Amino acid sequence: MTVSPLPRHGSSLTGRDRSGRTLRVAQHAGSSRVVLSIWQDDTCLATVRLAPEDVAALVSELAQALVPPDAEVRETG
Repeated sequence: MTVSPLPRHGSSLTGRDRSGRTLRVAQHAGSSRVVLSIWQDDTCLATVRLAPEDVAALVSELAQALVPPDAEVRETG
C-alpha cells in the first residue's frame, strides 16, 4: 500500500496506546466529508467518512467521554 500524504486541511494525532499509531482527521478536496483514518506506521487500518452534520455529534460524544461516570450520576441524581 502506498502511504497517502495528509491533505492540506487536516491533522494527525498520535496514539498513546501503541507506538506508531495515529489518527488522521482530514477534509478531502471535492468532498464534503470529514475523514477519520487510523494508521499504524505507514499502513491505513480503517477509515470513517462523516457527513458534516455528524461531526457535531462526534465532538459531543468525545466531550462527554471526558466526564467521569460518577459526575453524571450526581448531575442527574
